[in-house]
Amino acid sequence: MDPAADPYLPYDGGGDTIPLQEIPKRGSNYVMTNGGGAPSTTTHLLDFLEEPIPGVGTYDDFHTIDWVREKCKDRERHRKINSKKKESAWEFTKSLYDAWSGWLVVTLTGLASGALAGLIDIAADWLNDLKEGVCLSAMWFNHEQCCWTSNETTFAERDKCPQWKSWAELILGQAEGPGSYIMNYFMYIYWALSFAFLAVCLVKVFAPYACGSGIPEIKTILSGFIIRGYLGKWTLMIKTVTLVLAVASGLSLGKEGPLVHVACCCGNIFSYLFPKYSKNEAKKREVLSAASAAGVSVAFGAPIGGVLFSLEEVSYYFPLKTLWRSFFAALVAAFVLRSINPFGNSRLVLFYVEYHTPWYLFELIPFILLGVFGGLWGAFFIRANIAWCRRRKSTRFGKYPVLEVILVAAVTAVVAFPNPYTRQNTSELIKELFTDCGPLESSQLCQYRSQMNGSKAFTDNPNRPAGPDVYAPMWQLCLALVFKIIMTIFTFGLKVPSGLFIPSMAIGAIAGRIVGIAVEQLAYYHHDWFVFREWCEVGADCITPGLYAMVGAAACLGGVTPMTVSLVGIVFELTGGPEDIVPLMGRVMTSKWVATKEFTHVTLAREVMRPRRSDPPLAVLTQDDLTVDELQSTINETSYNGFPVIVSKESQRLVGFALRRDITIAIENARRKQEGIMLNSRVYFTQHAPTLPADSPRPLKLRSILDMSPFTVTDHTPMEIVVDIFRKMGLRQCLVTHNGRLLGIITKKDILRHMAQMANLDPESIMFN
Repeated sequence: MDPAADPYLPYDGGGDTIPLQEIPKRGSNYVMTNGGGAPSTTTHLLDFLEEPIPGVGTYDDFHTIDWVREKCKDRERHRKINSKKKESAWEFTKSLYDAWSGWLVVTLTGLASGALAGLIDIAADWLNDLKEGVCLSAMWFNHEQCCWTSNETTFAERDKCPQWKSWAELILGQAEGPGSYIMNYFMYIYWALSFAFLAVCLVKVFAPYACGSGIPEIKTILSGFIIRGYLGKWTLMIKTVTLVLAVASGLSLGKEGPLVHVACCCGNIFSYLFPKYSKNEAKKREVLSAASAAGVSVAFGAPIGGVLFSLEEVSYYFPLKTLWRSFFAALVAAFVLRSINPFGNSRLVLFYVEYHTPWYLFELIPFILLGVFGGLWGAFFIRANIAWCRRRKSTRFGKYPVLEVILVAAVTAVVAFPNPYTRQNTSELIKELFTDCGPLESSQLCQYRSQMNGSKAFTDNPNRPAGPDVYAPMWQLCLALVFKIIMTIFTFGLKVPSGLFIPSMAIGAIAGRIVGIAVEQLAYYHHDWFVFREWCEVGADCITPGLYAMVGAAACLGGVTPMTVSLVGIVFELTGGPEDIVPLMGRVMTSKWVATKEFTHVTLAREVMRPRRSDPPLAVLTQDDLTVDELQSTINETSYNGFPVIVSKESQRLVGFALRRDITIAIENARRKQEGIMLNSRVYFTQHAPTLPADSPRPLKLRSILDMSPFTVTDHTPMEIVVDIFRKMGLRQCLVTHNGRLLGIITKKDILRHMAQMANLDPESIMFN
């Protein structure tokens, strides 16, 4: 018997042509004509699900990407381009464009990051000086630029040029006296509150994602998490403007951390110009890794440190080509910022220093003590800030963020103005603390070096006893240290752009400078002690307090961040000399040995997988036994992001894995584009349709959305290996099998809960900390 003549032979779904004998049995919905009203023997019924389905392969907000699928998509795209490039000159040009698009996008990112960083630096310096006065000759000049053309030559008169007028001089007409002090005090508070109020209002109304530093969220995004709008154009615009206002308000925050967020916004926006990156979330994260390197490069003037920061701190997937592109983006950003020269010192940062006096072995002891102080500061800050954030949620501050910013800004301005070390910009404070005292240095911290008449004070006896001119700044520094510690805890977490790098460096630099001056005076008064006698002669310039400030700054920065190698690289580029890196490396290695903790518990995958013995059965889909109604009921009754597909519930043999979002989109697309899809239509994930009765509705084929190679482990796989697989491959879930039969599933949350349980913590609390 001819199979084609059997009217009851079921259609196997293997081809596009339906036998004509089957069409009447299928109903009128299946009849397709060639224009004359009669069925055509050459008519093809298009299977729309074999074509790319719009929306399939994309991700919802606050979901994790599938790294393996994204890499497969990129390989398929690359294969198609290579196969077509020899067909014509246009296809060859498209292949060249695709190959160079990575370098183009990182170049644009570096250019934009450097330009925005220079703009932010210039605007922040101008607004910061605006709180104290204005330049009459040129309103757009800050205090230093206004006095460049001044004829005053002494240190006392250098900053009091006639072109610069304080607010007391403009309003009251007098520069000295109690009235002028009160007026300057009032204007300082007024401008600080105005800047803070404007910043928090802009963030609240236009871009709530612009608050904070952005680095934790960027690390989360680079690990594969989706946060829509966090790197968008509105966030970039508001973050740039409000970062200037927040820094100028005098709050205990910095702009270096938010600059990484700004650079990543630039990288994300430019990636949409190139389909290679806009349509692939994994490839887009390569651009964001390069952008984060550019952000650190312009923040600290450290291109190499930026690459190390991106590699060590924020990036999850960092292939070799991303390393080169990150270095190139950091180089371009640094070159643009150097061309702008925002600080007028031909440097990329304000506090660039060079030390010419070597350190000695005995100084490792105070260096280690500063490292201990940095660790204690980091632990104290983290605990105190978390406690305050929890407290904030239960008070009115959590409901009224504008009020909280105004109160913190008011307290900061009122307390900061009387102390010159808290009144000035934090970057300028770090610069003064890092600076090595020399004959041309006018800092109050260096007054003890010029007590003798003439220039021989430095040539004959560099180390001088500290007099009242040094003791007064020391007390002010102690008060500034307490002030910075307290206000940083309450400032970090406000609804304004705020970085933690500069406040932490300022705290460490203050502590380091105090320790450095103390050791210097100890060496002066007790130079005959055995620890000084061998290497510190009478009158020799042995101790460099600025070096202690730099070590303290690095220690405190390392205390609040997990940076190690990148921190050493950043400080290396700041100081410009390898001699001072050894104490930094020792401090970093010590903290790394103490802080490193690996997952070493001996457990198996079957002990962590879901479902447990007391849990309901695992929600699965069969490959050809479900209807559309049953599939939708499964989706509506559960909240899982995906479902394993098995042969049957009797065999439990694994076929693949289907994502919840892809199933929903595929069903909606089929109902919109295909006729005959009903609630009782059979759903199948196989290549060929199952055997169905002749009067059954048209089946729905979902094989195109099925992941045929989900990552699986056996039930006897050690969890140490499973954790390593999740870390290195960026998996969202992993299926557990035994001899090919599906047993359960392990997700990221299951691993986090298990690690918390092994650390004697509440397994559920780790998900919300």
